[in-house]
Amino acid sequence: MASLKDIALHCDVSVATVSKALNGQAGIGDSTRKKVLAAASELGYTANSAARALKTNRTYNLGIVFVDLQNSGFMHEYFASMLNSFRIESERCGYDLCFINSNVAHMNRSYLQHALYRGVDGVAIICADYLDPLVQELALSELPVVTLDHVFNNRTAVLSDNANGMMSLVRYVYGKGHRKIAYIHGNRTAVTENRLAGFFKACEELGLSIPDEYIRECEYHEPGSCYRETKKILSLRNRPECIFFSDDYAYIGGLNAITEAGLRIPEDISVVGYDGIHMAKVMNPRLTTWEQNTADLGKIAARKLIERIEHPRTALAEHIVVEGRLLEGGTVRQLG
Repeated sequence: MASLKDIALHCDVSVATVSKALNGQAGIGDSTRKKVLAAASELGYTANSAARALKTNRTYNLGIVFVDLQNSGFMHEYFASMLNSFRIESERCGYDLCFINSNVAHMNRSYLQHALYRGVDGVAIICADYLDPLVQELALSELPVVTLDHVFNNRTAVLSDNANGMMSLVRYVYGKGHRKIAYIHGNRTAVTENRLAGFFKACEELGLSIPDEYIRECEYHEPGSCYRETKKILSLRNRPECIFFSDDYAYIGGLNAITEAGLRIPEDISVVGYDGIHMAKVMNPRLTTWEQNTADLGKIAARKLIERIEHPRTALAEHIVVEGRLLEGGTVRQLG
């Protein structure tokens, strides 16, 4: 098996330079880095993880807390895409991943206990009930932690720009002449609260008065729940001109209710979604929605967690907002 010294001799560089190249550290040129990586591959070099752990006092393992609140598994495209980008960036930096939960081999452990048992260097809390005391125990522990779409004191959080996303959608619909706008939002979470705040702020700035009966709640990623709430809105005497849905997947339920009512999109009623998943882009008509930047969300979360692990004295607790973009489809009609 090739060693660092073998690679150094092959490339005519120092062992320190080889180490920097293989560990993604600064201080060497791109051409040298590429030469070292190519040589490592050619010579069949494999890092000795046990030796590296002893030298650095790290295991090079990252924990992920992913509590599937909607029981959708990895079928939820938003989380699947974001987790994939988190994995790619972590592996690029030399880290492996493991999932942290509170029930391992039928033994009840807290998330923190499981993380310590697995010896992870840090944890990313991707999806969880952030009010759960076991989640809070982990988030406020001494382990490096990064959270997604939720802010804990003195912890780095990577946030999708939910308020701005919703404000942009409201302004877009308003620009199309719509004044009677309903919103079927998801169950109450920090994400929902930010989206609701953005929705009402934009409506207020535009002088729109939203009746209480126009605001309904359904489960995220749950078409059946969205179907029932859409039927209630459609039964109103003063029916809205446009309905905002909690997410693109739940919109399927809204679409079914609208179709059953004998209405057409967008000729009779306009609709918008949220997330920008692939399904929204291939439907007919294509759904107008807000696309969240899952690639950057996952990548930045991984980078910031690794930064807190490798530079604990200088890494600052940050709240990083990742912008999305409006995808204009064919589900919002121009009025007037």
